Amino acid sequence: MGPIGDILGWIMDLLFRFTSMFGIVNIGLCIILFTLVTKLLMIPLTIKQQKSSKLMAVMQPELTAIQKKYKGKEGDQKAMMMMQTETKAVYEKYGTSMTGGCLPMLIQLPIIFALYRVIYNIPAYVHSVRGYYEMVIANLPAGFQTNQTFMDLASSSKMLSGADFTDLNKVIDLLYTFTGKQWEVLVGAFPQVGQAVTESGDSVVSAIERMQTFFGLNIAYTPMQVIGNFFSHVDGTTVFALIAALAIPLLAGASQWYSSKLMMATTQSPQGDENPGANMMKSMNVMMPLMSVFFCFTFATGIGLYWVAQSVFTIIQQVGINSYLKKVDIDDLVQKNVEKTNKKRAKRGLPPTRVGNVDEMMQKMQEKESREESKRMEKIAKTKALVEENKNYYNADAKAGSLASKANMVAKYNEKHEKGGKK
Repeated sequence: MGPIGDILGWIMDLLFRFTSMFGIVNIGLCIILFTLVTKLLMIPLTIKQQKSSKLMAVMQPELTAIQKKYKGKEGDQKAMMMMQTETKAVYEKYGTSMTGGCLPMLIQLPIIFALYRVIYNIPAYVHSVRGYYEMVIANLPAGFQTNQTFMDLASSSKMLSGADFTDLNKVIDLLYTFTGKQWEVLVGAFPQVGQAVTESGDSVVSAIERMQTFFGLNIAYTPMQVIGNFFSHVDGTTVFALIAALAIPLLAGASQWYSSKLMMATTQSPQGDENPGANMMKSMNVMMPLMSVFFCFTFATGIGLYWVAQSVFTIIQQVGINSYLKKVDIDDLVQKNVEKTNKKRAKRGLPPTRVGNVDEMMQKMQEKESREESKRMEKIAKTKALVEENKNYYNADAKAGSLASKANMVAKYNEKHEKGGKK
């Protein structure tokens, strides 16, 4: 996550400096612009994933039919091998692989995790923002970490309580979480902090508070904290801030639900009701937005703001992708996939696969099974014939089951093996 986080932090730092050129020094706005830039950068991966999903929707009836064909035969190793071969044949028919749809998501996951890390701890990754906090630390006296007021402020932070504040990075992490009341306490204990000014002549503390405020909300606060402050009359939280604190989680859930609905519109399987995977997706499309609402109430508002912006941009993006995918011909898509697959197979010295070769593959498999079955039956027939020949030879000229018959069998057995020995 480190290198990816550093790159994303560098992008956000550029955005912060860009907006600062126009006199707008606000982390909330940078988060929105940052989300837009990252969504644009990931459009190629998103389109690839959507194409794979659309292709999967076309393939699903065939895959479902194979699953039904071998249902209840999970313990039969031969049946499971046949099922795997048939499934692989369907994927080859459409020029894709079982892991093709997962690859774009696997690539995106580290980026998404790094995004959350950057948004959650902006001063650690955005150097322009970090400079404000370093100015505060520069005006703190030596040994401030042992000051009782600072220790009390540190202990009030659930995330950083007990951290080693000789590490200035931890001090910056703590300052980033401060509420307006906590800044007042810090300035009261260390007046020189309140006297520190930026290049524009503005108080550093005032600049930080404005920088972290978006629509009346401090992006380091959680919505639950804002609601609690409002009803406890702490920090002078306004009704506008309360409405914004309630709106962010609700907007996050609603926008994610709608974006998921748009995404499902182009990837709906013709046999969606019979497909267990489709039913699971429907459940997930209800559960995930509800989880978003819960998390956005408990996470810092900056995370919730990112969540809303990400979902809104996803909706806009999805409308465009849906329009594009409607024009995409499935046959052309399959043909292109097969061509790509054949290029990879050629590099490995393998013969090319062809569109629609699944029936041919299944016919070859059946012919192979028939040949093996014929060989097995022929072997059984030869064994039976040999047994019958031996039985007739030993029982000749004697009543079956009689003492003479048994004596004759022993004599002929010895005679037969003596002749065999002479050869």
